[in-house]
Amino acid sequence: MDAPPKSPECRGPVPPGGVVHVLRGFYEGLEWPIDREWVVVGRGRGADLVIAEPTISRAHAAIGFDGEHFFVQDLGSTNGTLVNGARGHHIRVKDGDEIQIGKLVLRLTLPANS
Repeated sequence: MDAPPKSPECRGPVPPGGVVHVLRGFYEGLEWPIDREWVVVGRGRGADLVIAEPTISRAHAAIGFDGEHFFVQDLGSTNGTLVNGARGHHIRVKDGDEIQIGKLVLRLTLPANS
């Protein structure tokens, strides 16, 4: 079992209204609220959003809030994390951005001014 990921520096409450929408993949059409500073997406039992998909690592990526902005952070996954088609490790995201995690494509709905 993988060790739990370390949380990034998070400062301040998460603004209400953030949602992760599944655009493509087995879970297409599902939505999850972003209701905490650090939401781990993966196939392991320790993930906040558990996705039973073999192309997704146990703790694949996290959606976080640093007190001012939302970001996506790859957690050392095997297949990487893409935001709007670009691979990255720690990427600031905005409303409408698309995240690819394995074969899953997510779209973020984020509160204004984040």
